[in-house]
Amino acid sequence: MAATMKLKPLLPLSPLPEQATTSSISRISCGLFTSLPIPHASASRRPQVSVSVAFNPRGNFDISLFDEDNDATKAEHPMPPTEGRFEVVIDNDVVTRLDLSPFQAATGIKSPSLVNPKDFLERRIGFTINYAREDPGDPRELSEFPEIRLWFVRLDATYPWLPILLDWRAGELARYAAMLVPHQMNMKMGVVFNPEALELFVMNKVFVAYSWLKHHDIPMPQLRTKDMATMLGFGIGDELYDLIDKHPLHLSSSSNEERV
Repeated sequence: MAATMKLKPLLPLSPLPEQATTSSISRISCGLFTSLPIPHASASRRPQVSVSVAFNPRGNFDISLFDEDNDATKAEHPMPPTEGRFEVVIDNDVVTRLDLSPFQAATGIKSPSLVNPKDFLERRIGFTINYAREDPGDPRELSEFPEIRLWFVRLDATYPWLPILLDWRAGELARYAAMLVPHQMNMKMGVVFNPEALELFVMNKVFVAYSWLKHHDIPMPQLRTKDMATMLGFGIGDELYDLIDKHPLHLSSSSNEERV
């Protein structure tokens, strides 16, 4: 699929343009773009900060762990954590019990329906995973452990708008996505997502985050959700937000509480 091809109305977003890459794998960049597609984008116009995650725009999901292709783009390390961010620490016991109390204690978020986004959009949220492997020689990354992923699945089901509050520049959004989206590991490029699964994940979070931010009267909700999608390599057209605004869902706080 060409990078600038217009998708069906249900999924009006496009991968980053292939013209901007030198191989079939392009890293996910941590900058802010205008809405995509961007024809004939050059490397000099792309953001300079990136996370250790790669995106595969052509859908070739057969990638070696030790890819020796010298032309493949190497993902750079993320920036340091945002100073003063809310740090959620989890360990084996928390993961085993699917216990969300460490998240609630670290952030002060007790109820999904009683959260003020303004308290978190500046300080941001990050995770420290102190997970001891049963086998010290186990080579898997944390995002490859089913029990850890299940903990994040429960967290995401309870707080579906959480990605908009994560410490993006420090790579937390990409690592969070890796817990929920099928991917492969590559020693050079980092996490390489299944493109279709990542697209659905991004679309879901755009719907959730945009409506949530608007409900709380946060300025520029459209720009914030566009930025979130861009962090994961996608551009969102303005027509999507126009459709959402024309056909809003009026949910009460109680129904929101019941939904999560």
